[in-house]
Amino acid sequence: MDHPEQHRSAGHPVPHDNSVIGRAAQALPADVDRAVAAARRAFDEGPWPHTPPADRIAALRRLASLREKRADEIAALITAENGSALWFTEAGQSGLTRQANAFLTAAAEFGWETTLEPSDPAAPFRSVVRREAIGVVAVVIPWNSPFSSALAKIIPALLAGNTVVLKVSPENTLSMNLLAELLADKVAFTGSTRAGRRIAALAGEQLKRVSLEPGGKSAAIILPDADLDAAVQGVKFGSLLNNGESCIAQTRILAPRSRYEEVVAGLQDLIESLPVGDPAAEGTFVGPMVRRDQQQRVLDYIRLGVEDDAVRIANDSEYDLSGGVWSADPAHALAVARRVRTGTVTVNGAPIGFDGPFGGFKASGLGREYGATGIGTYTEYKTITVPSAAHPAAASIPAS
Repeated sequence: MDHPEQHRSAGHPVPHDNSVIGRAAQALPADVDRAVAAARRAFDEGPWPHTPPADRIAALRRLASLREKRADEIAALITAENGSALWFTEAGQSGLTRQANAFLTAAAEFGWETTLEPSDPAAPFRSVVRREAIGVVAVVIPWNSPFSSALAKIIPALLAGNTVVLKVSPENTLSMNLLAELLADKVAFTGSTRAGRRIAALAGEQLKRVSLEPGGKSAAIILPDADLDAAVQGVKFGSLLNNGESCIAQTRILAPRSRYEEVVAGLQDLIESLPVGDPAAEGTFVGPMVRRDQQQRVLDYIRLGVEDDAVRIANDSEYDLSGGVWSADPAHALAVARRVRTGTVTVNGAPIGFDGPFGGFKASGLGREYGATGIGTYTEYKTITVPSAAHPAAASIPAS
């Protein structure tokens, strides 16, 4: 990492009171070129891509352990940078542990190399199918949940044997420097849809792989038989966690006309009861927006809110990353969830897990993260054909 005095640097103001908590170097194009070149050399000449999967798993397990030891420091730093309430950044640390453990478990069970016997016993060949690293992975992340966004891409990419170049958001330079302390052939990206489309276009021109998670405009559907108190409390976290600045935030609340006034009243009471203020203060549930222009943008979107048929409205969006359904009848809720065209749907406030695939439909992205699927997206398939056991010239296949 270059020293701050070598390049232009910028102060890092706290969203709550605009005080400066640190300074960070601003990377120039030449810095990016050097980082990519170093990653390319590390992939082509270094041992990491050829390191046995068990050793890569052990290394990433050590990284996870180091992060856990500095969890309090990480939470406080993200709160200072983003304005995220301290309760949220502290709670998120256990989520990072579950996220890492899910990847490590999936990697241990992953089919890094399998042998396929031919369907015809007399066939002269059989196939060895390997999953190998792609190369250099460029990771681009947003500011709202920096550690979660970064590690959701870095961990599976490294487990697969790739090398990584991380492009952080200016709002998170300090916490991402801390991550760097603990530690181009595919692009992994989380951010705006406009930027995602541009990245996808550039990657396509160069025949590079790309996975995108540009965000969402998720709906929470409150069915006629739902427990309203439970649904409202669920909305408290489903819609308003991290000041509402979350890719999976359920920002459209859909309720039946027969309960419209009841739902509105319940949500109004909830919103008015939430402590707003200094994100580092005990008891604060909602902190400030990360930037003033972001605050104005949110206010503009609020003016666009509407209400109608739940499933139709939930599906009437170019973004389909997440959503929620509330009902006293779990089978009914599940049936509605199956009709909602979105990458992830929670029922009655169930949390999103790290074992299954995570990603969006439509403009909410391409590809999936988390679990074995998330690791697989950072690998290439290789098929090797060798003489079969039934063939006179059969050769044994050594263990990988």
